Amino acid sequence: MSIASVALSPVLEESRYFPTSFTSLYGPCSRESILIYLAVGGSVVPMCVMESDSIALVKLRIQNHQGFFVKKQKLVCEGRELARNNTSVRDYGLSDGIVLHLVVKLSDLQAITVRTACGKEFEFQVERNRNVGYVKQQIAKKGKGFVDLKDQELLCDGEELEDQRLINDICKNNDAVIHLLVRKSAKVRVKPVEKDLVVSIEALNLKEEGAGVREHQWGALSGGRPVIERMPLQRDFLLEPLIVNAKIELPIVIKDLINSTFDGLMSGNEPIQSSEGSGGAYFMQDSSAQKYVSVFKPIDEEPMAVNNPRGLPLSLDGEGLKKGTRVGEGALREVAAYILDHPRSGRRSYCYAEKGFAGVPPTVMVKCLHRVFNHPDGFECSAKNVKIGSLQMFVKNNGSCEDMGPRAFPVDEVHKISVLDIRLANADRHAGNILISKDHEDGQIVLIPIDHGYCLPENFEDCTFDWLYWPQAKEPYSPDTIDYIKSMDAEQDIELLKFHGWYIPPECARTLRISTMLLKKGAERGLTPFAIGSIMCRETLKKESVIEQIVQEASEAVLPGTSEAAFLESVSLIMDRCLDKLSPYGQAVNI
Repeated sequence: MSIASVALSPVLEESRYFPTSFTSLYGPCSRESILIYLAVGGSVVPMCVMESDSIALVKLRIQNHQGFFVKKQKLVCEGRELARNNTSVRDYGLSDGIVLHLVVKLSDLQAITVRTACGKEFEFQVERNRNVGYVKQQIAKKGKGFVDLKDQELLCDGEELEDQRLINDICKNNDAVIHLLVRKSAKVRVKPVEKDLVVSIEALNLKEEGAGVREHQWGALSGGRPVIERMPLQRDFLLEPLIVNAKIELPIVIKDLINSTFDGLMSGNEPIQSSEGSGGAYFMQDSSAQKYVSVFKPIDEEPMAVNNPRGLPLSLDGEGLKKGTRVGEGALREVAAYILDHPRSGRRSYCYAEKGFAGVPPTVMVKCLHRVFNHPDGFECSAKNVKIGSLQMFVKNNGSCEDMGPRAFPVDEVHKISVLDIRLANADRHAGNILISKDHEDGQIVLIPIDHGYCLPENFEDCTFDWLYWPQAKEPYSPDTIDYIKSMDAEQDIELLKFHGWYIPPECARTLRISTMLLKKGAERGLTPFAIGSIMCRETLKKESVIEQIVQEASEAVLPGTSEAAFLESVSLIMDRCLDKLSPYGQAVNI
């Protein structure tokens, strides 16, 4: 997927004061409408909206005029994502002259057609962030008997393309021509088709005029590969785990994760920046450069952090895109989600080797140095450029839950995600960060939760669960899942995080205690994921959720200076009263 960079172009003060008859690119402005500005792709576009318009309607109008599909859009205003599509412009507080930053995910697949001189044709698709070596491999695989991998040379503008070069870098210019050298030369023409690029590779006769590569330039092709001086690969890098407790023994799965990532860097295979998301994330390759092994997310490149590569503005008060989260703590939360994803067999030990109940991929804090990362002030191989962040195992997948309807998902797979999200009060669970895979033995769909940088917030204001509206959420938990929920212990979880170096803030610890309490009490009463999740999530932007009302009532019921234990006891009593009013399948009620 690719991303349209977020523009930070300043809006001229005088441009905010247009007459009421002003016509924007999105239609005329009336007295009842407000004029806002849409920053996208390096430009700022005026747009008239009604205060009563929903965010979904605003996105639909952007789709109609800019061509970006609604589900690919993310709108950010003054450091906060406008994530609730049914919420009105008025409720989000948008006013005349305000700037919305649009982050867009575009299709990243490029169709490649290989045609031989004898008329054979091979078609395949390749991601734009793949490298030249991968394209060579696909040509050899699809064109059996046509091109051996070892015989291929790819050239652009007379320069040989190293296997590590990205297709995206080569094809930035639509007129770029890439030549494939084997026994006969070939050229690759790139032309835009809608928002994707189509690459066509045609075998040519070397004697044809305009073939682009002549025999006297490179020597006889039948005599072997031409001798070309290669530039040495950049090998200035660092990768090591960040261990804050000498008692921690890294499990073999984490050691293998770090070692395979290190081997890829040692082989000269550069990190590949992901084109998705609003923060910096890098796919780390293995030693062969043919597959990804991990994903690195530096804390200084998180949304609204100092070195964010997407151009998002700096957070003025340290708060992240989601309420109750802090910029620079996303990596800690990524690791915490893995540590607290206890296996079915029991609580995770300090070595946390077993696969967790929800299947969060193995994740660890690391220190990493590489010139490819975002260094606005320039790069030099020194300690000041070492980045700290989370390193998560890359899981091979068949896309995300955005790519297919939820009815095909097994009930237990949806339920395991719901248990994780409710317990961690996830403020950013959407279909795009649940990957789809298939079990190797029986071919059953397996859901893989990723992107947990906004879990364990300081409050419940932004809790959102896309699975809440899937049919599986209205099915009761199985006895095995209920037994797993019963085994949860928030106090032990807090101690486990402390052992691993995160002294969780008191507000976040309170969130974990209350969300765990709600999940256990709800499951004990036979409530469905939908019923429990509805208590945690707001129906509208302005209307507090039931769990927020419970916390507020408990705060008013205790005296100042009351201990945390006494406060939680008050929460427990009020929660019991609320839950007793619900049927297992009923809607959440106001207290």
